[in-house]
Amino acid sequence: MRRDPILILGGTSEAREIANALHGAGHAVTTSLAGVTEQPVLPAGDVRSGGFGGVIGLKSYLESGRIALVIDATHPFAARMSGQAFEACRDSGVPLMRFERRPWAAGDGDDWTIVASAVEAVRALPAGARVLLTTGRKDLEPFFARRDIDGVARMIESPPMDPPANWRVLRERPPFTLAGEAALMAAHDITHLVTKNAGGAATEAKLVAARERRIPVLMIARPTKPEVPQFATVGDLMGSVKRLLSP
Repeated sequence: MRRDPILILGGTSEAREIANALHGAGHAVTTSLAGVTEQPVLPAGDVRSGGFGGVIGLKSYLESGRIALVIDATHPFAARMSGQAFEACRDSGVPLMRFERRPWAAGDGDDWTIVASAVEAVRALPAGARVLLTTGRKDLEPFFARRDIDGVARMIESPPMDPPANWRVLRERPPFTLAGEAALMAAHDITHLVTKNAGGAATEAKLVAARERRIPVLMIARPTKPEVPQFATVGDLMGSVKRLLSP
């Protein structure tokens, strides 16, 4: 394979896996992180932190760095970054691939309501609901604004606002176990789970625990992103990279 520079838009465990594999194959790899996570687990290769300055800044970075390929391995809900990557790569003529883990799907015994946003989710919660909220640190305000519900908001980083007295913030990093999720729901008398359809095994246990405890789930659907070659396994993506960059 040629050793052209590759830019990975990271922030997920799979992005680290991809970077490690490409670096091990001899590629010059740079992983870009948003810079919001404290003490992130870093991948092999070079790492940059912080934004590019929108589409124009990213386009300039691609051209000045003679980037041969961009791999979008951001979170499934990072629609803004994915959109900027699409525009910058299109304008620069740089190939773009996306890694996006498969979404979760409801099965027998699940009680899911699919909603389009956090605002729609909070509107669907009944008065008196005790919520396990796992949407991350950016979508807290509409939930915290309701005084007739309470619960536990779990996230990796500190929230951008102080929680009201009727909410508890729990900072934890996945993976989570079924026993741990069931115990958390029992300890806080959780009646509803609100989450994003991020997919992946590391945080799936909460869905199994909700099913076993007959807890309704408000599942926020993934945003629409531009059409690009997309892969749901690291192996499939690596095979495509090899074909693209073979001499």
